[in-house]
Amino acid sequence: MRSLTLAEARERSSLITVTSYAVELDLDQGPDVFGSRTVLRFGCTTPGAGSWVDLKAHSVESIVLNGESLDPAQLADGRVALPDLAADNELAVVATMAYSHDGQGLHRATDPADGQDYVYGHLFLDAAPSVFACFDQPDLKAPYDVTVHAPEDWTVVGNGAATRAADGTWTLATTRPLATYFMTVCAGPYVSVRDEHDGIPLGIHARASLREPLERHAAELFDVTKRSFDYFHGLFGIRYPFGEYHQVFVPEFNAGAMENPGCVTFRDQYLYRGAATRDELLTRANTVSHEMSHMWFGDLVTMQWWDDLWLNESFAEYMSHRCLVEATDYTDAWVDSSIVRKVWGYGAERSPSTHPVAGVEALDAQSALQNFDGISYAKGAAALRQLIAYVGDDRFIAGVRAYLTDKSFGNGTLADFLRAIEASSGKDLEAWSRAWLLTADRDTISVEIDEQNGVVERAQVLRESPADRPADRPHTFDVAGWTDGCELGRVSTTVTGPVTTLPELEGTPEPAVLVPNASDLTWARVRLSDSTVAALPAQLPQIPDEQARAVVWSALIDGVHGASVSPDAFLDVFDAAWPQETNSSILTRVAAYAEHRIVPYFVPRPEQDAATARLNRAAAGLLEGAEPGTTESLAAARLVAGTSDDEALLRAWADGEGLPAGLEDDGDFRWIVVRNLAARGLIGVDEVDAFRAKDDTLQGGLNALMCRASLPDPEAKAWAWRQLTGREGRSNYEMVHLARGLWVAPDDALVADYVPRYFTDVPAMAGWVGEDALSRVVLVAFPRVFTEETARLSAKTIAREDLTPAVHRSLVDADAELREALASRQTFGAAV
Repeated sequence: MRSLTLAEARERSSLITVTSYAVELDLDQGPDVFGSRTVLRFGCTTPGAGSWVDLKAHSVESIVLNGESLDPAQLADGRVALPDLAADNELAVVATMAYSHDGQGLHRATDPADGQDYVYGHLFLDAAPSVFACFDQPDLKAPYDVTVHAPEDWTVVGNGAATRAADGTWTLATTRPLATYFMTVCAGPYVSVRDEHDGIPLGIHARASLREPLERHAAELFDVTKRSFDYFHGLFGIRYPFGEYHQVFVPEFNAGAMENPGCVTFRDQYLYRGAATRDELLTRANTVSHEMSHMWFGDLVTMQWWDDLWLNESFAEYMSHRCLVEATDYTDAWVDSSIVRKVWGYGAERSPSTHPVAGVEALDAQSALQNFDGISYAKGAAALRQLIAYVGDDRFIAGVRAYLTDKSFGNGTLADFLRAIEASSGKDLEAWSRAWLLTADRDTISVEIDEQNGVVERAQVLRESPADRPADRPHTFDVAGWTDGCELGRVSTTVTGPVTTLPELEGTPEPAVLVPNASDLTWARVRLSDSTVAALPAQLPQIPDEQARAVVWSALIDGVHGASVSPDAFLDVFDAAWPQETNSSILTRVAAYAEHRIVPYFVPRPEQDAATARLNRAAAGLLEGAEPGTTESLAAARLVAGTSDDEALLRAWADGEGLPAGLEDDGDFRWIVVRNLAARGLIGVDEVDAFRAKDDTLQGGLNALMCRASLPDPEAKAWAWRQLTGREGRSNYEMVHLARGLWVAPDDALVADYVPRYFTDVPAMAGWVGEDALSRVVLVAFPRVFTEETARLSAKTIAREDLTPAVHRSLVDADAELREALASRQTFGAAV
């Protein structure tokens, strides 16, 4: 299928004005296909001209333009030519569409818990034509009238309020103007909990087998929803404009959530079946608030073209954290951002695929998808925080209000947004925008001090700009120092040059730990001094500022990836500081990063057992002293379950014996134990299947696939490879879980044969797997055999010209992590 180009979009936008869509979907035609009828009314500025409509159909029954039939056989490359247009036009298309199983389009999944089928639409970025005929570009918005025919026992939810007739036909209320990628329908035997707030009907929905966690979490979800509505109504001065507000937790969802107006879809893992740590609840609350903020920035005002996608995501990323801190109990949301979102974004910035926040001209829709990453989210949000520091919060919000009011139900651009902020603040943002939004990469900031007899004589901030991407970025942030838990000095500064003195620190005691960007207000590589890193095992547990602790951990992770901090130094800090950590986000995320990234990537295989044992000892110590049922206890138990080599303990826990308090009926926790047993070869296929029988659910099936792929024998790896790369009809989630288990091995020899096969077989999957799903498979399935030969094969594959954009981008990013691991091992003397 051809990807829409920017030039084509501009040409069509200048010609076409869409008046309305009437879409009728028949979801009662079995598990493979559904019926689609579209009546599209639109104007043409140049009567007699021609254009095209987008359509990706299984089969086309009829196409009628202004009463004249067009030949369905002319459908080619996902397009139907529309000749000789009138000033006002009506197009009617009747087609049969195929359900997807890769999370794009109209996805259909079967819940093994009860055999019930569930359908949901995920039309981002260019999947709308696989559901209905349309002009699929974000600046051709129009209202929708949607009708759905569904099985009698199904419920239908969509962008407009749904009304059911006796024959299983659902009519959705006419929407306000929407971009095509926001139209959605969710249908199936969903269970629901409903409420109302400030005149807005609310609903949350999930699979029938998730009724218990849905009802258990409903109060928390509604509370965050209501608080977010109140906060955004007050902040933006514009009421939510899309009628009812539904949140649907759907299976096998590729993203965290999608901001469809009036009908937000979420991955249903957010309905935690077992125990949940506080940071997991914070993450979910943040996602709820993030998607709601999109109702204004993205839905009410949509970017004109995909190269301004950051306008949606950076804004929602910033606003959701702001909302949680100011309107909910999750006042540590920025700490979570530091150790989760910014670590993700810094990883994207380290890759050769790094790009500016804005201003990257996406020449076609699929190219735009490649910049939908941690830079668009986390870096963009950090840039907005710096913009607020530059113009002032009141003026920033005034500009946002003006932008949203002026562009309501239409489209906006970066230039439009900046003009609104300039008008409200009276400041010229050309230089600021060029440095922060239009130039890739990040500065490095560090603090250099001279001391005499333990007293600071001189202190200065050093700002280093990347030589190949120079930029003069102003940074506003603070610097703080501690010794034995006492804060010895903190100074706020605005850095506008390579060297900035900090006279406020002169004459203060020299701190054992000195942290640039201690409140994490800016976006930069934080370089900690050698003396600070050396002092961290003893000093970090004593620092009372959890935001500063998050910055330190982020800097350590960044340093390991950049070969400036050794894995041993990281583990030394982990041993001493992690068991004493009190912030949930830092505790759980650092543990996961240590187990799943630092040890397997940066510690050579011969030393990994000893490194894993260090993690296990730290976790066991915390578990022993933690209060039962707390986040500390749960985080420690998960790390013990994933790292222990105590077969007796693992078997007991897998059988439900002697479990820590709160985990007695936690199926997801049991799978962590089973995965460890499987990876160590302590159980086989039959035992994995037996555990699968105890958890006959969608998530249980996925975990069983991962465990079976983790078994350390040639037959298991061969089976996993066939299931992953063959045309076995595996869903997007099944492929990812198979890939997660595949490279788990006691030595490279067991999986070495799959290294060259990865570079041929996985890119070929583009022939039957959607770009969004395949981009994740490419990343997760990338060989975890860290050798120069793997690097050679990777470089050769990246140079191919036949790769799809998603495969190429994911290969570049995975290759960057491979080379980081090789560089670290070379720097710190480990054999490659």
